[in-house]
Amino acid sequence: MRKFMDDPDDLVADALRGLAAAHPELRVDHAAGIVYRAEPARPGTVGVISGGGSGHEPLHAGFVGLGMLDAAVVGPLFTSPTPDRILEATTNVDSGAGVLHIVKNYTGDVMNFDMAAEFAAASGIDVRAVVVEDDVAVEDSLHTAGRRGTGLTVILEKIVGAAAGEGRSLDDLVALAQRIVAHGRSMGAALSSCSVPGHGEPAVIPEGEMEFGVGIHGEPGRSRLPFRGARDLAARLVDSVVHELETSDDPAIVMLSGLGGTPLIELHVVYGHVARELESRGIAVARSLVGDYVTSLDMIGCALTVLRADDDMIGLWDAPVRTPALRWKA
Repeated sequence: MRKFMDDPDDLVADALRGLAAAHPELRVDHAAGIVYRAEPARPGTVGVISGGGSGHEPLHAGFVGLGMLDAAVVGPLFTSPTPDRILEATTNVDSGAGVLHIVKNYTGDVMNFDMAAEFAAASGIDVRAVVVEDDVAVEDSLHTAGRRGTGLTVILEKIVGAAAGEGRSLDDLVALAQRIVAHGRSMGAALSSCSVPGHGEPAVIPEGEMEFGVGIHGEPGRSRLPFRGARDLAARLVDSVVHELETSDDPAIVMLSGLGGTPLIELHVVYGHVARELESRGIAVARSLVGDYVTSLDMIGCALTVLRADDDMIGLWDAPVRTPALRWKA
């Protein structure tokens, strides 16, 4: 398997050096594997951090910057960063108003962020955590207790990051994040597995079939189904996600993320069908995002995330953001 890299063991470190070279608005602690905003947070604002294993780029380091994260803690491929690194990031972003941890629901991430939070609390930092658990494919898996955390993480980081920038309190941010977790769901499908550098060839999905309900670490899908084209895929994704959403009159923020190996032209084909499927179910799309945002290395596939968003969430989504992977002005 040919890859644009030098040594598989140095892949993450080399990628962080490239990220730092491309984005001087970031500050990268290469020894600890932590990406910070170069400009310090305003005193009195809550620090917002996230992190997890590499291989899901641009998540999380690509979302550090104005209007989103203050720091991202980067682990090895598909492996959670250690508690000491999370603690270091927590300590460095605290400006006196506390720190919010945004954690995807994977056992290693939850355990290590919990340990870091305990250490930080012992040193006097007010730390809270919100666990994202949006993937409707499973209730439990090899990697989690309960639903996995996937695409909703990006939307939550954007909205809560904007709220932190407004100077809202830690209690307010926790309440906002919990509302987002309660009202957002995701589902993914793939036509191939991912290839992990240094670990040989990827598992093969037979021609004409797809894994429905895949995880972002190459976990098996909920089922193996015939692949009948983009229209059928979109209908299945929308059915699965909408079935798990609470009834609401709120419009939706919708994200269709590629999983790393799907061209944008194909993602837009799928999204066109997704938009029509949502409209047919009476769900108005207030904002949308199509592209690679939560990936699984080079997996051919996509994942749909739908958040029923109130006016506050939409206003915060529209707030200015400037990160390597997401940027716009109001």
